[in-house]
Amino acid sequence: MNNNEKEEEAGNKSWLKKLGPGLITGAADDDPSGIATYSQGGAQFGFGMLWTLIFTYPLMVGIQIISAKIGRVSGHGLATNIRLHYPVSILYGIVGLLLIANTINIAADVAAMGGALKLLIGGPSQGYALGFGLISLLLQVLIPYQRYVRVLKWLTLVLLTYIGVIFAVQIPWLQVMQKTLLPAIVWQPGYITMVVAIFGTTISPYLFFWQASLEVEDMDAQPGAKALIQAPEQAGANFRRIRLDTLVGMGFSNIVAFFIMLTTAVTLNLHHVTDIQTSAQAASALRPIAGEFAFWLFSAGIIGTGLLAVPVLAGSAAYALSGAFQWKNSLAAKPMADRHFYGVIAVSMLLGIAICFTPIDPIKALFWSAVINGVLSIPIMVIMMLMASNTKVMGRFVINPWLAGLGWLCTTMMVLAVLAMFWAMLRG
Repeated sequence: MNNNEKEEEAGNKSWLKKLGPGLITGAADDDPSGIATYSQGGAQFGFGMLWTLIFTYPLMVGIQIISAKIGRVSGHGLATNIRLHYPVSILYGIVGLLLIANTINIAADVAAMGGALKLLIGGPSQGYALGFGLISLLLQVLIPYQRYVRVLKWLTLVLLTYIGVIFAVQIPWLQVMQKTLLPAIVWQPGYITMVVAIFGTTISPYLFFWQASLEVEDMDAQPGAKALIQAPEQAGANFRRIRLDTLVGMGFSNIVAFFIMLTTAVTLNLHHVTDIQTSAQAASALRPIAGEFAFWLFSAGIIGTGLLAVPVLAGSAAYALSGAFQWKNSLAAKPMADRHFYGVIAVSMLLGIAICFTPIDPIKALFWSAVINGVLSIPIMVIMMLMASNTKVMGRFVINPWLAGLGWLCTTMMVLAVLAMFWAMLRG
């Protein structure tokens, strides 16, 4: 079969089979830490924050398509491309901050999973956190990539539990639409801080590294597939797949986030329960208001999303560090063959678990993780935009003006969001 026939065959695949890196990346964005942020937004501001999840959708799509294209066109992850084309001092700074932020995020996520299971069946939340962390690590290390990625794909379905929660509560849809499409933006530190937190949760650096690297993994797993800069005849089908995959994945992510925020707005906010710090607290607070069904769905969703997100956090850190130091990196390889890559996954996961057993306040740690992610996203997005327009990286597949405009708009909005965050911190 020649390359044109392979491209036609790829183009004829069902849309479901085309979903992969984008779907998994979008679903991983709704991790337990993200659930806590969306729950806080709904509890504190009611319907007043729903507009952010509509606004960020096209920005997420644009920047994630760009990261995916960089990976598929060049045949390298983001860290390798940065090392090849930019000063290594920039790369080491970015990778170091990413590793810190991801480790803290892992700690917050496994702690939330442990807390959710404790709510459901009782018992020691720290022990459950340890168990969830070790299970995530073993799955990532022991299961071959092709089977592992199918596990991740099916795990995305757990997010449907948050859409199911709305059937347990009454929702004034007319008011929801009005507040979402015609928001009343309040220029106060608390409101601005929440907007920035939502931006930082939905547009996160680890997602850029993960989706670009998964594109490389998928390319290596397909016989005859090559980097598009070397095999331009394969571009058409792959670009259509990336576009569909990312549109669906980011759409799924934001729809779920929308319903999480909506659920807490129509339950907690309307009953004046506004002090929500964690996803487990949100689930617990839902119980007397929305009933057992909503409580169980919300709690089970925290555990499922954690099992999806924690491997993505550890894996994106490993891809970044491996690209920076020229280590072999593939989830398809045996652990001993790519021992540095798997070593980073293990260390970041174990450090995250260990933080759960220290006096460190996970809420404060998560706040500073969000600050690091917000600041870190700006130089990464700037470099991504420069790479995506560079013929040395992309050959003839430099991004078109429309996608470039969307990417730069996303970058500009993150700059404004970070500046607003520091303004709110100073005012607070």
